[in-house]
Amino acid sequence: MSNCNENLLTIRAMNEADIDVLLSNFAEQGWSKPREVLTKYFDGQRNNALFTFVAELGGDVAGYVVLYPDADFGPFAAQKIPLLSDFIVFKKYQRNGIGSKILDAVEARAAQLSARVHLGVGLHSGYGAAQRIYAKRGYVPNGSGVWFNNAPLEQYADCKNDDELVLYLVKDLS
Repeated sequence: MSNCNENLLTIRAMNEADIDVLLSNFAEQGWSKPREVLTKYFDGQRNNALFTFVAELGGDVAGYVVLYPDADFGPFAAQKIPLLSDFIVFKKYQRNGIGSKILDAVEARAAQLSARVHLGVGLHSGYGAAQRIYAKRGYVPNGSGVWFNNAPLEQYADCKNDDELVLYLVKDLS
């Protein structure tokens, strides 16, 4: 059950005006996000290369997620298994069911494209909430091991526990 007023929550496609709102929301919680990344998402959506789902609550952008129908990176590159990426619910909106609603929408769209969807999740504690929601929703490790800087990390290799250290998970949508 969600604590947010579902009548005020809308999951929709990203529009160009969202870029400035997102940048403001990132700055408000002390994070930086390059404008170029958000512009890439908007342009990619406009060119049908990806889908960006935005959660709008009471006129503010509460979060978003990007869906690549056929990502050219990760363990399922060019295999037409959609990739969920850059899933964000801003801190002031967390623990209200918004993340689940965003994931419901993106998984429904992914199910129109494939029987499975996958994602990479960071391994440090900053990704704890994401790790928990993915586990609760049935995402499991895909067996390719830990990835670092967009490549599988060799056994016993050194790495840095930053945002580039990820574990890929997959979910059966059928």
